[in-house]
Amino acid sequence: MLFGPKNQVVGLDIGSRNIKAAEVEETKKGWSLKKFGVIDIEHGAIDEGVIKDPQAVAGAIRQLYKNYNFKLKNVAVSIGGYSVIVKNIVLQNMPAEQLYESINFEAEQYIPFDINDVNLDFQILGETEHNPNQMNVLLVAAKKDMVNDYINLIDMAGLNLCIIDIDAFALQNIYEINNDVNGENIALIDVGASKTSVNILKGKTSVFMRDVSLGCNQIHQKIASIANCSLAEAEVISLTHKTQKVSVEELNGIRSASVSDWCDEIRRALDFFYSTNPEDHIKQIFLSGGAANIKEFRDLLAMQSSINVKTINPFERVNIITDDQLDSAYMKQIAPQAAISMGLAIRKVDDK
Repeated sequence: MLFGPKNQVVGLDIGSRNIKAAEVEETKKGWSLKKFGVIDIEHGAIDEGVIKDPQAVAGAIRQLYKNYNFKLKNVAVSIGGYSVIVKNIVLQNMPAEQLYESINFEAEQYIPFDINDVNLDFQILGETEHNPNQMNVLLVAAKKDMVNDYINLIDMAGLNLCIIDIDAFALQNIYEINNDVNGENIALIDVGASKTSVNILKGKTSVFMRDVSLGCNQIHQKIASIANCSLAEAEVISLTHKTQKVSVEELNGIRSASVSDWCDEIRRALDFFYSTNPEDHIKQIFLSGGAANIKEFRDLLAMQSSINVKTINPFERVNIITDDQLDSAYMKQIAPQAAISMGLAIRKVDDK
């Protein structure tokens, strides 16, 4: 084993409808999945990344640990949405130590929040292509209120929070583990319950990122409105199609309209990227999240973007020891939704 248990973390992907947990192990033969589990949470307990009912969410995390026999207390979580800003900026060359001292001043012009209300981090990416006296810097800002909410949540669950990552970066991490990365542009698109995130990579560098407040809840809300039922009941109707309150034709129409909305927003994000990077071309789109298994979505996005669309598989190069909880059919079905938790699980306690 390359890393002992003291350095490992459980990846916790805390979404607005469920929580995914993954535990992996790195050996000389590569990565192995030791444990994976999912638990649903109540509608409204988390809304667009904001924890509305911390007691309920902490209870769900404890139950998840119990159901799937997780033992590791060290965890990594990720955040996203409008409380998180990620920007590529260009600064004059300076040592990292100097940038640490001046990052608040440098970042203030790029952050639409009060600089005193955010936690800042950065990664120096290297010299700019056309000016050796300048450097590209990846700037990340997260609202302190949101960060503190997640720290308190994990403490309430009785666990040790080691890493707070960004959703898009966790997805990028697991993509790089499972794919041969070259200098081409690819897009990682995650469509979850309440938001869609777009991250365009050039090689291993993120060059464009955008979040949109659209997701699978859009389908459930429309069903709930027509069927006059709760969102939980609407979600069951969407999955099973077993109801007399909504016809099959209505369900198909709701799904098609939502898929069309997602594709429109994604296409706008891609068009904006092309407007600022006219010489670049996105070679492939990798989809993750609950919507990735919707064939109509994959087909329409491929047609409208003229880009090959593929569903991400976070287990592509990961050895899965199958048992009652990790049977191959289940892991294939859950794979697109497991991507962020897997990207968190490969982090280490002492990572920057």
